[in-house]
Amino acid sequence: MDDATHGPLAGFTVGVTAARRADELIALLRRRGAAVVHAPALRIVPLADDGELLAATRALVDDPPDAVVATTAIGFRGWIEAADGWGIGERLLDRLRATELLARGPKVKGAVRAAGLVEAWSPQSESLAEVLDRLLAGPVAGRRIALQLHGEPLPGFVEALRDGGAEVVPVPVYRWMPPEDLAPLDRLLDAVAVGAVDAVTFTSAPAAASLLSRAAERGLREAVLDALRGPVLAACVGPVTALPLQGEAVATVQPERFRLGPLVQLLCQELPGRARVLPVAGHRLEIRGHAAVVDDRLRPVPPAGMALLSALARRPGWVVSRADLLAALPGAGRDEHAVETAMARLRAALGVPNLIQTVVKRGYRLSLDPGDGAGWSGARAVR
Repeated sequence: MDDATHGPLAGFTVGVTAARRADELIALLRRRGAAVVHAPALRIVPLADDGELLAATRALVDDPPDAVVATTAIGFRGWIEAADGWGIGERLLDRLRATELLARGPKVKGAVRAAGLVEAWSPQSESLAEVLDRLLAGPVAGRRIALQLHGEPLPGFVEALRDGGAEVVPVPVYRWMPPEDLAPLDRLLDAVAVGAVDAVTFTSAPAAASLLSRAAERGLREAVLDALRGPVLAACVGPVTALPLQGEAVATVQPERFRLGPLVQLLCQELPGRARVLPVAGHRLEIRGHAAVVDDRLRPVPPAGMALLSALARRPGWVVSRADLLAALPGAGRDEHAVETAMARLRAALGVPNLIQTVVKRGYRLSLDPGDGAGWSGARAVR
């Protein structure tokens, strides 16, 4: 059985922090074999009844801007729908027809045209940096520019325009709020802190910021950051989403195209590439998050067994004492019999009994093939 059969993400656990389009992302991950922990890090609150959005819209209708930047398709549609509900939808559309309308990428361009408008310009890359460069090349001094937001304040973008002499009118179509039920997010944070997930996906900067904020509230901030800087991969849909994590020295991976599909494809490359692969007893052993792949056959392993296997793999070919293995077992206490029990289950799960050798009165070792270079203690081993 190979990745085409069991899926490139089989044996890995991925955390999903998205609120919007979470079902689509989860389906893509599960289709490729991943186990998914879904924990929305925020919720989107529409502002149809919000005075701030109404005031911004009326200000633009009464005093037309020189340019409008539409940043998200759903946000632009929500803005037009809210204006319709207030009875000023047609007046807003008339103002937008008469101004320079910039659309951030193809999806936003589609929403603009669905509203009966035509954009003046749109980048192919969906990069806000390109939109900013286009505006600053104007130049922008003395211009009034409306910026349709979607939960993110975009301070760098706004500051650059204001530094250039523009008047910026934010149009806050949605707000991000903490999730009403924090329990799923807390469970994900606990899992991240102990390395029980292999990756966490982020599709918006506010979600990343919210996750770190909740971690701080629970006293887990450093543990979560240490995990994200180490064994837990932080996968972001794009560079803007990655900013809160990169500000905390967390390295992130991002697809070239800022879409869910490419994000999942990136995980399909990154996670198997991070798995430990060892030649053991004439077999190919690949150690994944909650499973092993033995000769291309996926072998699910219980958590205690994975703890032992990971401890053995850290020193392949060398004897690991029962005491050290006991320390690796979560919540095992002081009874070394727990090691024997977990080891028996691990061997059964792997399906090849001679992958792990018992070293008399000393502990256990992976039966690393000669020539791998790791070496071992030379003690007499018994299967």
